[in-house]
Amino acid sequence: MACYNVLMDLSVYGYAFVGGLLPSIIWLYLVLKEDHRCPEPPRTLLLAFLAGSIVVPLALPIERAARQLLPDQATMYLSWALIEETLKYAAAAIFILWRREVDEAPDYMIYMITVALGFAAAENMLFLMSPFSEGHFTAGILTDNLRFIGSTVLHMTASAVLGLSFALSETLSRPLRILAAELGLILSVALHATFNTLIITQGASSPLSAFYLVWIVAVVLLAAFEVLKYFQYRNLPNDTCTPL
Repeated sequence: MACYNVLMDLSVYGYAFVGGLLPSIIWLYLVLKEDHRCPEPPRTLLLAFLAGSIVVPLALPIERAARQLLPDQATMYLSWALIEETLKYAAAAIFILWRREVDEAPDYMIYMITVALGFAAAENMLFLMSPFSEGHFTAGILTDNLRFIGSTVLHMTASAVLGLSFALSETLSRPLRILAAELGLILSVALHATFNTLIITQGASSPLSAFYLVWIVAVVLLAAFEVLKYFQYRNLPNDTCTPL
């Protein structure tokens, strides 16, 4: 019986691991296809992904404390967004953004998105543990699908906003770059907090509005990314890339 329970626990962890990882891997593949002209080193991308995932255990106790201490839901949702976006930014700043591989404007968006997808993968795994451990595999798969088009895209988009602020301020003075980073973080937190509020608010239209919001912003950021690529690579031959 004990052996059976261990096997069941391992299977739950396995399903949660694969279910949490798969949406992020799919999105990362699609994002990296947009950067096929000058691909980033796989080892640095893996480090960025892992950096995003390891800050999730840090976020959980802080968010739990915020739930207990803050007086109302609106403030709590804002605090959760601030915690998660700040930790993703910190992970990128500590492990990635100072590296020489980050040498072109589009790279900032690529690496911030990769960090965000690592964060989303770890978060999705935790969300799937509950339904899978209770044997509700259909509910778990449904949760995974909704997070694939919802919260995972939110994490990508919010971090891409910050990455875009780095990219646009790349050639500016240090004080202006710091100001741009602060503005980018404020915008990413605002987007995240708005999504949290809409997705949890009661009413049939609120979650749908949250999905519309995040996808509209995602499309705008994709267009901005294409513009960055155009100006970065327009003078390069088709078969070459800027050397590191």
